[in-house]
Amino acid sequence: MFLQYDIIVVGAGHAGCEAAAAAANMGSKVLLVTMNMQTIAQMSCNPAMGGIAKGQIVKEIDALGGYSGIVTNRSMIQFRMLNRSKGPAMWSPRAQSDRMLFASTWREMLENTPNVDFYQDTVKELIVKGNTVCGVVTGLGHQISSKAVVLTNGTFLNGVIHIGEKNFGGGRVAEKAATGLTEQLIYLGFESSRLKTGTPPRIDGRSLDYSKMEEQRGDDEIVGFSYLEGPTLSANKQRSCWITYTNEAVHEILKSGFESSPMFKGRIQGTGPRYCPSIEDKINRFAERDRHQLFVEPEGWNTVEIYVNGFSTSLAEEIQMKALRLVPGFENCKMFRPGYAIEYDYFPPTQLKFSLETKLINNLFFAGQINGTTGYEEAACQGLMAGINAHQKCIEAAPLVLKRSEAYIGVLIDDLINKGTDEPYRMFTSRAEFRTLLRQDNADMRLTELSYKLGLASEERMSLLQKKIKKVEDVKTLLQQVNVEPEDANRYLESVYSSPLVLKQKAAQLLLRPGISLHAMIEHISALKEKFSDYDKEVLEEAEIQMKYDVYIEKEKELVNKMSQLENLSIPDSFDYDKLVSLSTEARQKFIKIRPRTLGQASRISGVNPSDVQILMVYMGR
Repeated sequence: MFLQYDIIVVGAGHAGCEAAAAAANMGSKVLLVTMNMQTIAQMSCNPAMGGIAKGQIVKEIDALGGYSGIVTNRSMIQFRMLNRSKGPAMWSPRAQSDRMLFASTWREMLENTPNVDFYQDTVKELIVKGNTVCGVVTGLGHQISSKAVVLTNGTFLNGVIHIGEKNFGGGRVAEKAATGLTEQLIYLGFESSRLKTGTPPRIDGRSLDYSKMEEQRGDDEIVGFSYLEGPTLSANKQRSCWITYTNEAVHEILKSGFESSPMFKGRIQGTGPRYCPSIEDKINRFAERDRHQLFVEPEGWNTVEIYVNGFSTSLAEEIQMKALRLVPGFENCKMFRPGYAIEYDYFPPTQLKFSLETKLINNLFFAGQINGTTGYEEAACQGLMAGINAHQKCIEAAPLVLKRSEAYIGVLIDDLINKGTDEPYRMFTSRAEFRTLLRQDNADMRLTELSYKLGLASEERMSLLQKKIKKVEDVKTLLQQVNVEPEDANRYLESVYSSPLVLKQKAAQLLLRPGISLHAMIEHISALKEKFSDYDKEVLEEAEIQMKYDVYIEKEKELVNKMSQLENLSIPDSFDYDKLVSLSTEARQKFIKIRPRTLGQASRISGVNPSDVQILMVYMGR
């Protein structure tokens, strides 16, 4: 019945979809196994992609040849570039998506990807021979062979849903949990634990009074997420989101439900997300606050369903409804379904190699929430990397490992493997020490060539990148050549409270002034308008960022070069840490467990001190 596959991907969430697409586009024969063909790429929680640091990840996925950026561009109903008031290292794109269109677009793209087959079933067991995975056994008893397996099980591994005092098995509401895999993996020697996440109630938008809320419109300029194709959404057709707030009366109702709360009564053992807590957790931890912000987000173009962002809860349904009806604009709200918490198994990611292959079982890869992360974007980028590296393993080629200085994806994977996580891991810009290098505007310049050489990024992507690089350099050269006369510039300079010119000045020098933008210079200075009229906004913005922030960019590059000295000092995999009697006990235990590849990696392991690294260097003869 089944062919011999190169790679089997288990689970068709964001991680599984990217894994299947990447491996197939590189030439592997892929089988994507999902419990429900109708929920491929389901947005299980909020209908949005991107945000702080997450937007950078989506653009990195796109630059590498993944699909998330294209799917988001085709399905967005609103776009915003967050943090525009800050420096470009902090700019983060975010899109509100049409939930159903997002999923159907993903499925359509996968169905149009050669080498991807689909099968609807559960996977209850891995076929393991020696210490190598050789395929899977499905719920219907089919044994399907493969060279590699990628597990992207999301919240389905022994998932339990909690609503007040009610609890029942499930990986998502109305979908059953997956059983058997956790138990087998533990038998094989893996360490497992539990995490918890949650989702808010869904509301009938027709029952809300938006006049009592603050409107949040999309941007006038829609940048989007893909370097290959632009968004299909026009600025004047965007759907608005809305902002409202809880109040003390809401909090009192919520507190009345604490006595039956699964979180406070100990029925939930898993740790929840620190940076996206439930509403009951927020009012408990931040008791001094008399209100919390709620984002009222539409779920799509052709639905009245509303997602209440900020009101994630596992309290009893009647408590949820009573509390919501005290929120301004929600006085007459009708509920489609209540919020709930879900508890599930994960495997601490210190058990993985940097390729996302497990250390215990060859050719077995983990990606997404099974590794302890939370968020579509974090899952998708792991799936992409697992798919790439599963293919590389099948053809006996070196894995793709991104450095912390190359991508937020590199930061995420490095954090997971070196530090592990005992709570759902979420990416922030503050986690990256090289934020000026890892901007959302230059992900293609950082990553597309790497991917192209592996055979994932297309010829078209590479050609677009080369043209962009040339145009950016042309703009920078022109700015250094063109003189700006005082009479041509001073009216504009005075309008932005900048000192007028006395003598002519190079445009590049003028651009370095605070409060001066290249777009405005071109618009108001005739000499520049003539020279730069043929360049698009993306190229002009990239050239401006490179010139304005050149000093900071060079400083970060110098820091990267200094740190790379440690990264280049390899540690043999057979190194005997037990002989290092001077090491702290914690450092020795961590080194033995994680087996760092380099001194740089060793220095970033949680619990390892600089003195431990120095001792290691001495014993290695460094």
